[in-house]
Parts: sequence; structure tokens; C-alpha cells
Amino acid sequence: MITLKSLRISPEAQLHQLDWSWMLGRDTLPYLTNDVLQLSSREAEAYRDAANQLYDMFVETGQDVIDQKRFKELGIPENLIELIQLSWEDDRHLHLYGRFDLSGGLDDKPIKLIEFNADTATCIPETAVVQWAHLKANELDESLQFNSLFESLVENFRVLKDLNRDKEPAILFSAMRGYPEDDTNVSVLSEAAREAGFEVAFKYVDEIEFSPEEGIFISDDRGGYEQYPFWFKLIPWEYIAYDEPELADTLTRIVKRRKAVIINPAYTLLFQSKGFLKLLWDRFPFHPLLLQTDVVPLSYKDHVEKVMFGREGANVRIMDVFGNVLEEAGGEYGDYRKIYQEYTEFMQDEKGNRYQAGVFFAGGACALGFRRGGRILDNTAQFTGHLIDYLAL
Repeated sequence: MITLKSLRISPEAQLHQLDWSWMLGRDTLPYLTNDVLQLSSREAEAYRDAANQLYDMFVETGQDVIDQKRFKELGIPENLIELIQLSWEDDRHLHLYGRFDLSGGLDDKPIKLIEFNADTATCIPETAVVQWAHLKANELDESLQFNSLFESLVENFRVLKDLNRDKEPAILFSAMRGYPEDDTNVSVLSEAAREAGFEVAFKYVDEIEFSPEEGIFISDDRGGYEQYPFWFKLIPWEYIAYDEPELADTLTRIVKRRKAVIINPAYTLLFQSKGFLKLLWDRFPFHPLLLQTDVVPLSYKDHVEKVMFGREGANVRIMDVFGNVLEEAGGEYGDYRKIYQEYTEFMQDEKGNRYQAGVFFAGGACALGFRRGGRILDNTAQFTGHLIDYLAL
């Protein structure tokens, strides 16, 4: 059974004291717990090693997709293929960050990859700031966490700037309206970019002008337009491809003409596709970090049905060896093609809560946090921080 420790003081007061109250959105604090998971330094290091190894495996498999043009197997929209290839082949298009979702890792349970949120991963404020502030509020040292997410984001923004020295370091951040959680994630990313030396602005995507010839613009206070050579979008690439095909074409031409750098780059959609999990298994069969995955049900073992581009546990079904549905979640992604992944039990506490680890990758594995809930972790799951016990074996 995993070990929980309850910390007496909430992180809220500490965040106000640090002048980070701007990130205390209504979708950030209510689902935080005062519990933290305790783990050993050996377990923390195992999470780090797993994420670093997995990223190398993703890159190797991604190169296979590019070389062999296996986009259809991943459900990649045709109108993004050219942009994916452009961004993959040009190292100036840096993958800023992503988050590996993993089962196991504590209580002697092996670490297994559930999926990689490579394009628009969230939980940044909770992981980078809130769980750190939770330690500080309870007078615990920050070295007791595997957590350098903010510092790693700053460093990766510096790398992005250095890779694109022909561009003015000015970045426009965008999200879709009506999603306060996204706004808070973008706020933390903006702070990291500012610290790395970027001029920073924010506009919702419906407030932006896109021109194939000139690039990406917003209107200024003087009735003119201001161009931004870097654009960060917390908007899934598949949304752009399917819902705004003209924009997908325009962005391809913008990147092709070197008018703007888009973050995260289009090739992260390869990693985001659940179909990539099958290609990983095909390339690294029986790898200890992977779960068997196929495009047909696994008739000889319990498995999970997922859609290619589902999010937050939507349209997931847990099925037994006979194909009976044990648990399922509805959602709006049911029209996407399906994949089938070997079922693995999440870690549990004595109350039956289940935990999934999230390891952020920004140039390397850099931070750990946990989400807790039921057998299917959806958008009601809580965030739980962690505490490293260096005396534990």
C-alpha cells in the first residue's frame, strides 16, 4: 500500500505571500489535496529515468513514422502532414515540454507508460508551483521534491531563443476562451518565457490575425498591428486540423516561409496520438516500460479501449478478457478510431483512491506530480503532491 502524509497547512497563503495569487484560479485549488505521496529517492530517480528513456524511444519511433510516412496509422489529418514534416526536420522547432502519464512506480509496482501528453499538457501550475508552495508553507525544504519544472521551462525558452536568433524574442501566448484552467497554465508558461528574456503577450485565438505572407499579428492600442515571431498555442493541433482547416493551411505556409515559430511544434501530434502506443510496442516489443497495444481488442487479457485523440479520460472503456465492459466514460471523441492497450491497475491507498504519476519532460525529465481518482482518471481527478524521504530504501 502506498504511503500518504497529510500536511497541515494549505499552499494558498504561501502563494499569496509569493505574489503568485494570479494563478489561484477556480480550477486550480479546489481539487488539490493536503495529502502528499511519500516516496524514496530511488523511486523518484526511477520516474526520471523512465521518462528520459521513453522520450528517446518516442523520437526513434517518430523518425520511423517520418521516414516511412506512417501518418495514416496514427490518424494524422492530411492537412497537417506537411507541417509535421517541416517542423520535425528543422531543429529550430523545439519541443518545449510534455507530460508522461505513468502507472506504478511506488510500492514495488513497475512503471508503465499510459500515454504521452506531448502537445497541450496541463497540470503545470499544480506541479511547478502549488506542490512546491505546499512544502514551503509547511516549512519543508524544496529539495524534498523531484520538481524543477519552472526552471526547466525557463531554460528551454532560452534554448528556443538561441535556436532562432534571426527572430526577435517576442512571443504571443494563446488559448481558447472559456477554459480557466488553460489560462492559468499559460500564465505560468508566460512567466517562464519572460524570465528567459522574451517579450510576452497574451490573446485568445479568436483575437489573432494570421497571414501566410506576413505571419501572426494582434491589433495594438494605436489601431495598428503588432507581429509576433513566436506563437505558443494551448490549442490541440487536431482541433486546428479538423475545425479550422484554412488555419491549418495558413500556419503551414507561415512556418514554411519562416514567418513564425509555433510551439509546441506540429510534430508533437505524432506523439499525442494514441496510435503511437502501438508503433512503440511494435518497435520495442515487451519493453518493461510499455503495455501491449494493438488496433484490435486484446482477446486474451483485460484491456482498455481508447480513441486516437481523446483527452481527460473521455471515451475510455475498460474491458475484460471476454470483451465485457467493466467501466466506461462518455465524451465527445467517440468518432475517432480506437486502439486497445493492455490494462494495468493504478496504485491505490487504503481508501481505494487510485494514483497516476505525471512526469514532465522539458529538455529532460524535470518534475513529478500525481493525479488521484477512480479506475478512469477524468477531469474530476484531484492533484496530489509528493515528498521524498531520503531515509527510505
